[in-house]
Amino acid sequence: MGVKALLRRKDGKYLLVKRSAKKYAGADGVWDIVGGRIEPGISLEENLAREIKEETGLKLAGRPKLVAAQDILRVPGKHVVRLTYAAKIKGTMKLDPAEAEDAGWFTWREIKKKDGLDRYFKELVEKGEFRGRD
Repeated sequence: MGVKALLRRKDGKYLLVKRSAKKYAGADGVWDIVGGRIEPGISLEENLAREIKEETGLKLAGRPKLVAAQDILRVPGKHVVRLTYAAKIKGTMKLDPAEAEDAGWFTWREIKKKDGLDRYFKELVEKGEFRGRD
């Protein structure tokens, strides 16, 4: 299972990261939201907070809102679920270069028009799962 979050800062812009091609095979040039695999025995929210902190240095501000659950089958014979949240953050970003080679803050309109989005995030954007973001 994995947890991801569309992170929003106070000015209303959202964070996208360009995953490291060295660490993530097939992620070259793909823009995604922050997150990763969970550690069993730790709450989903704690896992999400850990991933956000590790990848960006940012902290969750308040409770994240669960937006979607998606079935992801990357390895034959395994069932993987990705839980996606919308969340607000605080702090100063310090991107981990081992996780992402680039990052940017975008308006919702820019995200909807952006090429190279992660296919699972793009699916949620196109389905309107993040309603009210315009």
